Amino acid sequence: MTAPPGRRERKKAATRQKIADTALRLFLERGYDAVGIRDVAAEADVAVTTVFSHFASKEALVFERDQDFEQRLVRAVADRPSDEPLVPALRREVQALVRHCTAEGSAPVRRLIEGSPALREYEESMSLRHAQALAAALAADPRLSRSATACRATARFVIDAYALACRADDPGATTDEVFGMIEAAWDSTAP
Repeated sequence: MTAPPGRRERKKAATRQKIADTALRLFLERGYDAVGIRDVAAEADVAVTTVFSHFASKEALVFERDQDFEQRLVRAVADRPSDEPLVPALRREVQALVRHCTAEGSAPVRRLIEGSPALREYEESMSLRHAQALAAALAADPRLSRSATACRATARFVIDAYALACRADDPGATTDEVFGMIEAAWDSTAP
């Protein structure tokens, strides 16, 4: 059991969220390219150095849940019950993540990302990093015993399933269809 966060951690988390919320509001109001880090800092009433202590780049402000996304996928592998097969655990987690990216109010953020080459590039590099982290979790799980290639390919397919579903007219059907293919591919690599 983990201890609840202390006052300092809660304040840091609140500051981080305030900065992210402020940045997103400004980006949506004015356009991503029209807003600088100084604008975000001024509007959030923090120093520019505070923004950079929470976010490595301007692009990271848009993807403030990046680390949580990656951790959730890794935990779906590592923390699943010993009798639960891998693919259903990953499917369930991706379905939950897709519900977030397709929730009411998410369309303006998707348009913001799609309209900015810098954000699209950042999103792609994030996807590659997430796939690497997921592949490492798959390879590290002694219950799975698959090749490194199978782990890397499966991880990439899972990340792509998320991306496809977030942009689909029917996210649930897209998730189910892609995970059907993932499951068939995963099963075909069994020793």
